[in-house]
Amino acid sequence: MASKLVTSIFIFILISSVTFSGACNTCTPTTVPPPPPSCPKDTLKLGVCADVLGLVNVVVGTPESSKCCALLEGLVDLEVAVCLCTAIKANVLGINLNIPLTLSLLVSACGKTIPPGFKCE
Repeated sequence: MASKLVTSIFIFILISSVTFSGACNTCTPTTVPPPPPSCPKDTLKLGVCADVLGLVNVVVGTPESSKCCALLEGLVDLEVAVCLCTAIKANVLGINLNIPLTLSLLVSACGKTIPPGFKCE
């Protein structure tokens, strides 16, 4: 009698595991929106990017974009755009600027491009 009970329980567990393991093949995973892009750099350091715009005296013989681009090196285009947008909005460059034009100048000076549809808001 006990062996029939053990066998029945085993068969029940076996059938349950097969039934439930296949049940989630039709489940759709919940999509979590990705976090908004952020700047992985210290925004205050991006004040050196004012050199690129000719707003600060540049040392003779030094490419004006070298300090700025060195800070942005290794970042993808979206990260560069976000960093520079943040710097412009925080006014760490020291002057009120036309955001779209300034962003375009700074990004292109470092050989990067503004991703399509990116808006500096």
